[in-house]
Amino acid sequence: MTAVSCCEYRILDKDPVAEAVADNYRTYYEIFIGGFSDSNKDGLGDINGVISRLDYLNDGNPNSGKSLGVEGIWLMPVMPSPSYHKYDITDYYSIDPGYGTMADFEKLVAECNKRDIRLIIDLVLNHTSERHSWFISARNAIKEGNLEDKYAKYYTKKTRKIPGRTWYKFEKTPNGTQYYYEANFSPCMPELDLDNHDVRHEITDIVKFWLGKGIGGFRLDAVKYFHYGEDLRNIQFLKWLNGECRKVKDDVYIVAENWSPAVSIQNYYEAVNCFDFGMSGTEGDIYNTVQGDNSVTEFLQRLALYQRHILQKNSRAILNPFISNHDMDRAADFLDVDEYAMQMAANLYILSSGCPFIYYGEEIGMKGSNDSAPTDANRRLAMLWDDGDTVRDPAGSSYDRARQANGSVKSQLSQKNSLFVHYKNLIMLRRANPEIARGLIEPLDFSQYTAFGGFVSDYNGSKAAVFHNTGENEITVDLAGYTDVEFSEVRGYAGKGRSGLCGSILSLSGYTSVVIK
Repeated sequence: MTAVSCCEYRILDKDPVAEAVADNYRTYYEIFIGGFSDSNKDGLGDINGVISRLDYLNDGNPNSGKSLGVEGIWLMPVMPSPSYHKYDITDYYSIDPGYGTMADFEKLVAECNKRDIRLIIDLVLNHTSERHSWFISARNAIKEGNLEDKYAKYYTKKTRKIPGRTWYKFEKTPNGTQYYYEANFSPCMPELDLDNHDVRHEITDIVKFWLGKGIGGFRLDAVKYFHYGEDLRNIQFLKWLNGECRKVKDDVYIVAENWSPAVSIQNYYEAVNCFDFGMSGTEGDIYNTVQGDNSVTEFLQRLALYQRHILQKNSRAILNPFISNHDMDRAADFLDVDEYAMQMAANLYILSSGCPFIYYGEEIGMKGSNDSAPTDANRRLAMLWDDGDTVRDPAGSSYDRARQANGSVKSQLSQKNSLFVHYKNLIMLRRANPEIARGLIEPLDFSQYTAFGGFVSDYNGSKAAVFHNTGENEITVDLAGYTDVEFSEVRGYAGKGRSGLCGSILSLSGYTSVVIK
């Protein structure tokens, strides 16, 4: 295919120039530390392993064209825990010994700051571990009949099981009264009473402690499943939490997990930013668009409407699109790399408003699903470095390594057209055009096409447009028939082919996206 060539093509790894990020609009990278990189050869990923890979993620020069270029990192839980995933915390003020020390963590924060990487960490507030000192004290107090004990009031407990929630036997008081504690995820994870004054004081101290370490914010786990059991009260608690965090750091970035339809998620944006689950997975808008079940125009129209809805809820709200995370089958299991489905899915969500989140290994097409065994460990496999790193797959995983057909970091770094290079160029293109992340999406009506569509984004008076061609064939369009905005240059393109602009005539190869101004 030969694209129209009136205008100069932009070489993505040299031009246009990407500026430093000075706000919360960033491309984030999710890391399960235990599966990422092993610095001390014990088979478990650790914080020093993450530090050793920072140049891979972001070498501090947004225009070097060498690193992936992410501007934010989300670390899954770092605090001490008896489980491999560490979502049952025993101490909110320490680092799990298997991951390293607090000094290691402080060094990671410092190294991230040098590279303009904002680091956020998982904060699990629904529950603690049953081995947390608070729960141990609560258990002993009830056993002694001391129901007014401070820690006995930290957890939700009843003398009978309330339908609709999950309860386990706690202790009996000396007079024989049986108590039950609430634990909706596991008997090892007792639910905290988030309305308790002392619990809230503990939470305030915890966020002060970690923000004081220099992190940029938090990812909140399972906010839909707080003990309240209803959205309105969940949101009220999150508004309080957001306020406490902003007292310490006004530009704190908080993003919450709420695995719900968009109509529910958007209400939570009143309090905090949320992951946009409606875009992810095999039932999400991105997959359906890449597969051709929905048109690109339909996808962008829904995205624009969703953006407007959340901004009505909160003028500071930021979208958080993604295609997969640690609780889901990996994207390369349902999006083919060789057929460019994976690349186009990445284009749809990274060249979009807000803060896209990449799951570690996604950029090299790592696979991992629980189709062979009902365990999330298969979705949290060891990163495929292929350079002697000794990190092992987590206990309980059974995914066949022979299915990892897309290659390792080592192999893809040297391949001109690898998936890694696609992600690297895509992130650079996004960063070099701040209108994409920060502007209001105005979709153009290309409803006569299924595989072609685009939007204009206006930020501080500067307009950029993004166009996608998710089909096989090149498309040539006269943009003057769809928008009054006049464009003069191709800022960059990412995909299988190329793009050109001659006056108002845009040409775009199949399986390719372009940014123009």
